[in-house]
Amino acid sequence: MSIREVIVLGGLLASVGVTPPSAQTPTPDQLLKDADRARGGLANGITWNATVEATEEGRVTTRTFLVKARGNDALVESLAPPRHKGEIMLFNDRTIWFVKPGLRKPVSISPRQRLTGDAANGDIASTNYARDYEGTIVGEEAVGGEPAFTLELKARAKNVTYDRIRYWISKKRHLGLKAEFLTVGGDVFKTADFVYGNLLKSGATTYEFVSTMTIRDATGTGSVTAIRFGPPKPETHPPSLFNINNVVR
Repeated sequence: MSIREVIVLGGLLASVGVTPPSAQTPTPDQLLKDADRARGGLANGITWNATVEATEEGRVTTRTFLVKARGNDALVESLAPPRHKGEIMLFNDRTIWFVKPGLRKPVSISPRQRLTGDAANGDIASTNYARDYEGTIVGEEAVGGEPAFTLELKARAKNVTYDRIRYWISKKRHLGLKAEFLTVGGDVFKTADFVYGNLLKSGATTYEFVSTMTIRDATGTGSVTAIRFGPPKPETHPPSLFNINNVVR
């Protein structure tokens, strides 16, 4: 087909409301890296506050954290309520250390361990799905009226937050819109929806950044947990901040 014929065909398709074939579909890895960036997965330093509000059987509990992240590391400090104030979770790659005031030695904990409500420890820090999961695009579906790619994610290692995830990523914005968290056998045990009401400036570019992650139990308990992220602040965090020997001093 000549260049002139391609131009004419494109004009005919546009005239009837059909979009010509787009450029190559992004790879699952690229989609995950872009979606991770909007959930704290940045090589440079970043800081934000997060409030976790869990509603279970009519009872509401709230916890507040300060999160400092850089690449694969994160330092999460509990600010409230008073009984948890000063507790720290240190994420070193896929290893998580728990440090409590008065505790002489750090304790290794799992990212799957319950933080509060339906939120796991791994939900509160930066997301690195591109590293932790093997992704495959399995279809396309609109989420809230927004066209999205549907990805199936399988854990690359046992010490990640979830074994399997079904993840919907916006075709236009490359943001994670919805997730279903599955058991090894494929059963959905909880879901999450994401809102991006924050902005993050990195270099000369401004990106949308997550403001709310709402987690719902899918087994019938009716419990709901909302993680609300404060405005992110680009900051330079020295490697020493994420050294466990410095944290326990």
